Amino acid sequence: MNSKAPVAMISQGMRDKTDEEILTVRNKAIRELNEMGYEVLNTFYSDYGKEKETMEQNNVVNEPLWYLAKSLSDMAKCDAVYFTKGFETYRGCVIEHIAATRYGLKTIYED
Repeated sequence: MNSKAPVAMISQGMRDKTDEEILTVRNKAIRELNEMGYEVLNTFYSDYGKEKETMEQNNVVNEPLWYLAKSLSDMAKCDAVYFTKGFETYRGCVIEHIAATRYGLKTIYED
């Protein structure tokens, strides 16, 4: 039997939110997931300067789509996705939800 902890990522709306607001919600979700026995994959891409340079090198014209692609790539490493309250009002979270449910990942919802 594999003793490796299952891995989860957090899907949360970030548009028009400060890093502090994002991290407050994220840290609560991390605590909940850890209590459930999950290891949490960090999908809070905070190194914007480096990302901006990479996007320019790759001729990216749609920044939100770039981050969604990164998120979906990270989702492939997960067993579950935790969706925060209000996720359904954010287009990236909706796409993450569709991917998670269609590809059989466990979905967990913030109370």
